[in-house]
Amino acid sequence: MIPTCLVTGGSGFVGRGLVRFLGEHGREVTVLDRTPAEGLPTVLADLGRAPIDLPRAGFHHVYHVAGLAHLVPRTNEERRLFTTVNVEGTRSLLASLSQCEAQPRTLLLVSTVAVYGVEEGELLDESTARRAEDPYGLTKRQAEDLVLEWGERLGVRTAIVRLPLVWGPGAPGTLRRMVRAIAAGRYLGVGGGEARRSLVRLADVVEALPRVEEAGGVFHLTDGHHPSFAELEAALAAALGRGRPRRLPLPLAHAAAGVGDALAALTRRRMPFDRLALSKMTSTLTFSDEKARRSIGWAPTTVLDSVRELVDGGPGGPADSPQ
Repeated sequence: MIPTCLVTGGSGFVGRGLVRFLGEHGREVTVLDRTPAEGLPTVLADLGRAPIDLPRAGFHHVYHVAGLAHLVPRTNEERRLFTTVNVEGTRSLLASLSQCEAQPRTLLLVSTVAVYGVEEGELLDESTARRAEDPYGLTKRQAEDLVLEWGERLGVRTAIVRLPLVWGPGAPGTLRRMVRAIAAGRYLGVGGGEARRSLVRLADVVEALPRVEEAGGVFHLTDGHHPSFAELEAALAAALGRGRPRRLPLPLAHAAAGVGDALAALTRRRMPFDRLALSKMTSTLTFSDEKARRSIGWAPTTVLDSVRELVDGGPGGPADSPQ
């Protein structure tokens, strides 16, 4: 029997890669999304707007990838949107799965290291306390709790993968902005660029997700190298045919961040560079993937060895991609 899989958010950055991988490895894939997926059965649904009408037969495996990310909320309505999509959307999905004739064998939730609510730390593992209170991190925490409770109640093996920034063609958010700024020659490094951040390659993630799902439990997936900002900037500049980015001394960076905050207060729009951006560029935050290496044979490629995958999204950087 060919395994049947449901992938929510199949048109998003991670979802597209996962759908492609599963199809290439003999899985029968159905996508749940707001728009039809070309060449694939699609359940048309908007997360958070119950009910979700799933096929009565159900699925062997469910990958819940859909979610709201890459948005800095400026209004209460935008903050509520995180709850609508990430929490109520997950609740609706689980309720709909419960109505199928057969429950899935496994369900995997793609989550985020943002659930920890920390801005610095080194090689944090999966037992780290989840203390996020921001709209994104908090609602992903709540989605995790819903999935774990549902799986325990119905006897479905559940898995959660907490991802850092994901590196690959069409990467959204921070990485896209970084590539475009370097390509345009308007990127400024901050200080010495020693701070490190965990990243992971998209192709490695999608290849590992079925193994994570079969193992069950909570896992981090990172590239294991955790490159510094200086390493990332140099690698991207070389791949784009640009010189090494100029650097902004820390005193000037602090002054510029203060100006960014002041302009944001006046315009009610977040500026490209503010104290939050400065903090991220000068604080090390890395996560351990030792559990995945021991349990599922996780052996990723370092992102610095796959730099072409990020810059080949187009001459101005990766193309826009929904998450």
